[in-house]
Amino acid sequence: MPSYASQIIQITGYARAVLTALVLLRCAFSMLQEKYEPEIWGYLTLPGGESRALNHWECILGRSRSADIQLTQGGLGRCHAVLQRSARGRWTVYDLHCRGGTRVNGQLVRSHARVRNGDELQLNEMKLRFVDLSAAQRRTLQRRRSEPGKRYRQGLTLLLLTNFQLLLMLEHCLTAQSRYVPPIEIAFAILMGLEWFCFFLFRSRDYKGYEVETLAFFLSSVGLSVTASSEPGGMLKASALLLMGVAVFTLLGWWLRDLRRVKLLRWPMAICALGLLGLNLLLSEEVFGARNWLIIFGVSIQPSELVKVAYVYAGAATLNRIFRKRNLLLYIVFSAIIVCVMALLGDFGTALVFFTCFLVVSYMRSGSFATVLLAVSGASLAGMLVLTAKPYVARRFATWGHVWDDPLGAGYQQVRAMSATASGGLFGQGAGRGWLKSVAAADTDLVFGMVAEELGLVVAFGCLAAIILLALFTVRNASAGRSSYYVIAACAAVTIMMVQTSLNVFGSLDILPFTGVTLPFVSRGGSSLISCWAMLAYIKAGDTRQNASFALTDGLEDEEYGEEYGEYEDDGEEYGPGEEDGSAGDEGGEDGEE
Repeated sequence: MPSYASQIIQITGYARAVLTALVLLRCAFSMLQEKYEPEIWGYLTLPGGESRALNHWECILGRSRSADIQLTQGGLGRCHAVLQRSARGRWTVYDLHCRGGTRVNGQLVRSHARVRNGDELQLNEMKLRFVDLSAAQRRTLQRRRSEPGKRYRQGLTLLLLTNFQLLLMLEHCLTAQSRYVPPIEIAFAILMGLEWFCFFLFRSRDYKGYEVETLAFFLSSVGLSVTASSEPGGMLKASALLLMGVAVFTLLGWWLRDLRRVKLLRWPMAICALGLLGLNLLLSEEVFGARNWLIIFGVSIQPSELVKVAYVYAGAATLNRIFRKRNLLLYIVFSAIIVCVMALLGDFGTALVFFTCFLVVSYMRSGSFATVLLAVSGASLAGMLVLTAKPYVARRFATWGHVWDDPLGAGYQQVRAMSATASGGLFGQGAGRGWLKSVAAADTDLVFGMVAEELGLVVAFGCLAAIILLALFTVRNASAGRSSYYVIAACAAVTIMMVQTSLNVFGSLDILPFTGVTLPFVSRGGSSLISCWAMLAYIKAGDTRQNASFALTDGLEDEEYGEEYGEYEDDGEEYGPGEEDGSAGDEGGEDGEE
């Protein structure tokens, strides 16, 4: 390589680090510092005249501290009843079979009943007045209460990211063979054109939050650089997969706007997930101890990556009915089947990703540490059986912490990944100039070391910071989520990303066992990239900032929604108060079912 090229790459290395820091800092300040007020959908007026705002579409009423509306008077159960709002604005109260029951305008509720503006709710001895807000009232109230927070100009942040991508393209053009320069230039041009097209498209639809997409495009840029180094002949294929991923992100985001249709597909999505794993179990061939890949019509896919999307979709839609323990049981069975199949396939890392996601989501719905501890105990026993039955997995655990004892054998990959990470320094040796790419799985399971070697620790840790920022943003939005579906889906998606990131990075550095999972958006692989963009739609739907989410806003009036879909019967059950028979149904004692 000419000396002038080395000097250019050295200079661009410093510029890459600065641009990485600027993009991440601008996204972080814009996402985490903006002030906003929770949405208000109605009120409950207490006997003394005090009003409690209904900030969610599913509000638990009871004396528990975890209840959305905590009521300490009237002898209520810990979780006494649930007020639930449909997407078209119709409210329903669900009795949770606590002592004293629930009444609407004096009539006992056996299961659930419609609640309208001005109705009287009686929970045991406490009487409340329900006030519903129209779409116009909500918009007026939101304008009066909201405080415009500081959002950094997203166009400028995207311009900084574009400069980062231009530097990556320049470095690869200087280091790659001449026949690979045109596809590299075309691939990066497609990437930059796509992100700007999405930016102006969303702006035309009055979406003002583009930070989540910016972080995803930053990670995808690093992933494209990984492909340019390890397999430059596959750049056009990588661009096509990126286009597919963004298309899936957009279509799924549009679909998630309507919770009614989301709910209708929860069972087909669950069946699709189990069907994919069944095909994988029956038709796939074992490669390096695991049966991850399935070839369909000459195209290889990794079903477990697509199952993640369906798992989050079906699980969140099922657990959206927060007052039904049956749904939690179905989710447990669904999760157990998936984890067991992944264990049979020998993909211990992905099984661990699913299991951790299950723990987080089930705790969010149950609030019980006992449930989580029971699940962990059962999984520990199952893990011991897997280690006994799968020597391939057992060998990886035996190598953990001892990779330097056998650097040419069992520890070959991690030793070279750690050496490459150290050799890159802060600014890297330059895109395409690393040697780790010649090691097996360098662009997938060991990709953190490859990025650190070529682009430097600043960019490598920037990738980790982008994933962590998405997680912090999701957790911050969870408390103000409009519907529990969006909260569950977003938290489940970001949990999968965080666990994968931890296993990939710490596994390659021998801090955790080497389980062979991908780094979201960065590792090379079409199924993984499409899956990550699809899960990003769940995170975007959980964005509670005004004009920043995929979730349906008040642009669709409640009355119009009702006329379009007619009288929608929730789960085929009859609305209306139960008959007055002096019974509150299956009483659960003082606290009832929680």
